[in-house]
Amino acid sequence: MGLLRLGVVFGGQSSEHEVSIMSARSIVRGLDRSKYDIKAIYVTKDGKWKDATNKMDIFFSPEAPEEIDLMSQLANLTEDFNIVPDPTLDQGLDLVFPAIHGRQGEDGSIQGLLELAEIPYVGAGILGSAVSLDKAIMRILFKAAGLPLLDWLTINFKMWEKDRASIVKEIETKIGYPCFVKPANFGSSVGITKVSKSQDLEKAIELALSYDRKIVIEKGLEKPREIECSVLGNEEPIVSIPGEIVPANDFYDYEAKYISEQSKLLIPAPINEEHSRLIRELAIKAFKAVDAAGMGRVDFFLTTKGEIYLNEINTIPGFTKISMYPKLWEATGIEFSSLLDKLVELAHERFSRTNFGSSGK
Repeated sequence: MGLLRLGVVFGGQSSEHEVSIMSARSIVRGLDRSKYDIKAIYVTKDGKWKDATNKMDIFFSPEAPEEIDLMSQLANLTEDFNIVPDPTLDQGLDLVFPAIHGRQGEDGSIQGLLELAEIPYVGAGILGSAVSLDKAIMRILFKAAGLPLLDWLTINFKMWEKDRASIVKEIETKIGYPCFVKPANFGSSVGITKVSKSQDLEKAIELALSYDRKIVIEKGLEKPREIECSVLGNEEPIVSIPGEIVPANDFYDYEAKYISEQSKLLIPAPINEEHSRLIRELAIKAFKAVDAAGMGRVDFFLTTKGEIYLNEINTIPGFTKISMYPKLWEATGIEFSSLLDKLVELAHERFSRTNFGSSGK
């Protein structure tokens, strides 16, 4: 039996392009080359698909220096990559590991493309991906599942254009301050503002609407603890021990996640056994509520009063050297290479049980 032809797709047109590159580097480094024939597939910021496999040894091997400027090197790629194989050539992929964060990676777009091509892939399907990236729809499903949420409102750009005054009044009446204003379909805390006073609300809404046509305004908490769990599986998922994020900034924004070295990851989270048990149970329920598959990182708030609130789920969590998802599994007893093998196994399992795999490919 030959090696599994596995494509790692990364980059993309979202604001998380650079983070995706770092995740892909970690994934390719962690894959067992005695099992996989790895293709590195780079999606440029303008949406062109490029074969980056010939750059793999330079940039993705364990010996690659951290300071290498990946972006400048990837800009020199010339060979296009066709995800749908030419039927006259045996150059297709057996499986794809999407490592594009945010839009086009986590919103069901690449999942739909791969299903049309009948290529198995790691992670959630079209539905689970789309509803999990959309913070408004995600919350509706979480609420229907009886999960604990903070109060929120959803508005779109037309509502804002027509009646700003009424929207501001509704936010101040139903949500209050502090609140968080978020684009509905962005990850890595891009475009999010914490608003503590009325003078800053309109500016925060304008910023969020510059990223998305629809935004979410969510009730804020005073200095909550940020707890995360990793989930792994399909119909019968398992959950890691919880970890805690101690952000460098007022909240865990883009800078705190990827730029500042002051943020801390506490693994395991220093919480009591009851909170740990409840958070792990809620993580599984959240994973199932959005029909996720393969992997997911579920984020929570823990208040000073011991109240637990679900924040969100990420269906393509980060795989960088500082990312919580693989670190939590390592602390739970699954080392990185084995985690990647399990995700590949789960992708095949899901493919064999879905309609798009019915052709017998």
